[in-house]
Amino acid sequence: MRHGKYRFIVGFLALPLGLYALFVVWPFIQSIYYSFTDWTGLSPDFKMVGFDNYERMLDDDIFWKSLRHSLLFALVLPVVTLGLALFFAFMINVGGRRRKGGPAISGVRGSAFYKIVYFFPQVLSIAIVSLLFAFAYNPDSGAVNSLLRGIGLDGVQPLWLGDPNLALWCVMAVLVWSTVGFFVVLFSAGMASIPAELYEAALLDGANRATTFFRVTLPLLWDTVQSGWVYLGILALGAESFAVVQIMTTGPGGPDYSTTVMVLYVYQKAFRDGQAAYATTIGVALLVVTLAFAAIVMRLGRRERLEF
Repeated sequence: MRHGKYRFIVGFLALPLGLYALFVVWPFIQSIYYSFTDWTGLSPDFKMVGFDNYERMLDDDIFWKSLRHSLLFALVLPVVTLGLALFFAFMINVGGRRRKGGPAISGVRGSAFYKIVYFFPQVLSIAIVSLLFAFAYNPDSGAVNSLLRGIGLDGVQPLWLGDPNLALWCVMAVLVWSTVGFFVVLFSAGMASIPAELYEAALLDGANRATTFFRVTLPLLWDTVQSGWVYLGILALGAESFAVVQIMTTGPGGPDYSTTVMVLYVYQKAFRDGQAAYATTIGVALLVVTLAFAAIVMRLGRRERLEF
């Protein structure tokens, strides 16, 4: 193995690296190149225009709106989703009362059932989830306003997706509902691997649930939380936010561009307006934002690795 290890390593890495370069790196390079042209996406003819597309982007009010909305997605969605997932996973695995004759550490009653319930949204595609919630948010016949009327709140009948101040938050709520279950299962698997002796020692020292979570569970799960944060941020900046906004909102991206995100704006400029070069320019900006987000999260989340 030592004699031919480099040929062995290169032989295994050549094909996947070649595929990665062909289908990931090369399209990025092409996008950067086309961002300096006036390509429409409909004709093979185009010419170089220098930084005109970037100057236009910086003067585009809708671009800045979409950037703010995308950053809000990337900041709020991971915080809420990971916070709920950690809480639910902790209660399922550690938060139960000690039962007579049972282990010192256990989850709440019915924890196996709760895992299935939380994971259920993962079985549905994001398109189906978006359609279901679009019907639920209907101000006239939707389930949400019908529930409010049913409990006597007839005067509280928001337009939900029709209100520019509420639409973005309604879309975020759908993403939280659809993704939190995956992280509940992920964090539950991580908590199950933590030795019970650590929890028992904490209990003997008089630690309560909150202290146990912040002093034992969270430090030992930190690598998983950090990876989940980056993964959720990329989803929020990319495909997941595009799907829910495209399917649920009027326009889509409305009302009054209140739910337009960067990836949707790229799609609209490329396939609706025939401005492929300008779309790739916004795509380059989205690439920079995504890389910066991942780098900041990895840098801020860096800490000494704990092993058990």
